[in-house]
Amino acid sequence: MFELRKLPYSPDSMVDFLSPTTFEYHYGKHHQTYITNLNNLIKGTEFENAELYDIIKKSSGGIFNNAAQVYNHDFYWDCIAPQSTQISNELKDAINAVFGSLDGFKEKYIQASTTLFGAGWCWLVYNPKDSKLEIVQTSNAATPITEDKIPLLVVDVWEHAYYIDHKNARPAYLDKFFTHINWIFVSKAYEWAKKEGVNSIRFYINEIHKK
Repeated sequence: MFELRKLPYSPDSMVDFLSPTTFEYHYGKHHQTYITNLNNLIKGTEFENAELYDIIKKSSGGIFNNAAQVYNHDFYWDCIAPQSTQISNELKDAINAVFGSLDGFKEKYIQASTTLFGAGWCWLVYNPKDSKLEIVQTSNAATPITEDKIPLLVVDVWEHAYYIDHKNARPAYLDKFFTHINWIFVSKAYEWAKKEGVNSIRFYINEIHKK
C-alpha cells in the first residue's frame, strides 16, 4: 500500500506563491486521491506488491495514470521551497551550455510551460543518451520516466495547481514558481542522474515509498 508522502515544508511557508488552501486541495485532496486510486486499482493485480517505478514503466490505463501522477506530484513538491536555493556550479554550467544562461533557460522554460495546451507538466530532464539537458512538455499524467529521461525539475500546470491563488493567469504562477525553485534538490538530481543514470529515478522513488 502506498501512502501520501510528507511535505518538506509547512503549507503556509510560501504564501506569496501558493496559499495553505491550495496545499489543502492540491496536496491533501488531489495527490491523496491518486494514492487512494492507485492502491485500489492494483489490488489483486501483478502490481499489488510492485515498486512504484516498475508500475509506471510497465502499466497502462488507469493504473499508469494514477501511479505516474503520484510520482509527478512527489517530485513537484521537492522542486519548490519557501525560498529559492543555490544552484550548483555543475548544473549552472550545463544549463549555460544548452540555454546560454540561467535567464535564457528561464525564458525557454516559462515559454514551454505557458504554451503547453490543457493539463500537464513541464520538465527539465537529463537525457542519458546524449548527456544533455532538455525541456520536455508532457500532457495529463505522462512523465519522462517512460522514455528513460531523468527528471531534474518540474512544474505542474494542471489548473488545480494554481487557480485558487492565480486564477487563470498561468504566467503569473510560473513567474512566482521560478522564485521558489529548490535548486539544491534540482542540482542533486542532476548529480545523481550523471552518476547513476535511470537508477537514480528508482532510488528517489524508493526513498519516498519504502517497501
